[in-house]
Amino acid sequence: MAIIRSSEIRGMSDSEMDERLTQLKKELMKIKGVLASGGIPEGVGRAREIKRTIARIKTLKAGKKEAAKKEGSGKKK
Repeated sequence: MAIIRSSEIRGMSDSEMDERLTQLKKELMKIKGVLASGGIPEGVGRAREIKRTIARIKTLKAGKKEAAKKEGSGKKK
């Protein structure tokens, strides 16, 4: 699975973000399992990339939620 850019994440729906987030978390667990058992994962720097992508998705998802919240509360006078 390729690392996702911020522009690609912004174009995703919430369900797509959730799906990609679970895929990345599963992949990260596999890598951590290999490391815990004393092995060397195939992509040594892959864990770092996955962590950053997970953080990127969570950040943009929270930003979308905050923007929707601001639009919803709008001017209530």
